[in-house]
Amino acid sequence: MIFDAHSDLPTYIYEERKNDNAVLEKNFERFFGSYIKSRVMAIWTPPERRPIALRYALEVLNNFHKDIIESPSFEFVTSVKEMRNAIKNGKVALWLGLEGGEPIEDSLNLLEVFYALGVRVLTLTWSLRNAIGDGVFERTNGGLTNFGIEVLGKAEELGIIVDVSHLNERGFWDVIETTAFPIIASHSNAYSLCPNPRNLKDDQIKAIAEREGVIGINAIPSFVDKENPTLEKMIAHIEYVVDLVGYKHAGFGFDFVYYLKGWSGKSVEGFENESKIPELLNRLNETFSKKEVEAITFKNFERVFERVAG
Repeated sequence: MIFDAHSDLPTYIYEERKNDNAVLEKNFERFFGSYIKSRVMAIWTPPERRPIALRYALEVLNNFHKDIIESPSFEFVTSVKEMRNAIKNGKVALWLGLEGGEPIEDSLNLLEVFYALGVRVLTLTWSLRNAIGDGVFERTNGGLTNFGIEVLGKAEELGIIVDVSHLNERGFWDVIETTAFPIIASHSNAYSLCPNPRNLKDDQIKAIAEREGVIGINAIPSFVDKENPTLEKMIAHIEYVVDLVGYKHAGFGFDFVYYLKGWSGKSVEGFENESKIPELLNRLNETFSKKEVEAITFKNFERVFERVAG
């Protein structure tokens, strides 16, 4: 059973629903199979849509909700209790997140609106700058803005999980200094194994663990290994995090993008898509105990979501 902390499927659903319906149901085996039981569905605003980020996010969210209604194998959830009930009833539990705070503009009221619409995870930035702070690919090295600090306080008040993937290093430490809540890096790997700015340095991993948070290892090849991204190298990132801070702080945020327009065609060898999950689990079972595997694949993220979102 897997809790995948990051998926861009809402973008795919939005595009596919222009000509189809029940996109999730029709692609159940392809995207979920028998292993993924809970997933964070992230609304990402592509750079070209940033000028209309609010409108775009609401349109994506609306199509996402309509598709769930048409797809009986899925249930939209906003709490761990709802997630457990959905899984118990044989359904896949889908959470909603914002990948980048662009849609909330500079308004805490809009953050409250998105919470009311079901958002429970906020990735503060994508890789560029927004009203909250600077992403990892921004030329400058600004941390969180004054508004960004206010966003953290409102997220705590509402029960929204703060996600530091895509946030630059200075902004990361601003988060650590500002909030005492558990935080996550939903789809980031270990910088020591692959020095990509989207990955986390050792002191960042330790800081997340000290807050009882979780790092979701992802399957983007350039975050796994610059020269030879393989399943073995991806598992090495899990092992690295476990060796550094313990098994309670490692999880998965696969971040598959093979279904999106403009995909480069590159994938982690041996873990190109969801159909390769059985092999991943086999490798984990060879390395970790049953208790550790259950924690890494599901219970660690479940713990943080229950603590923050309820």
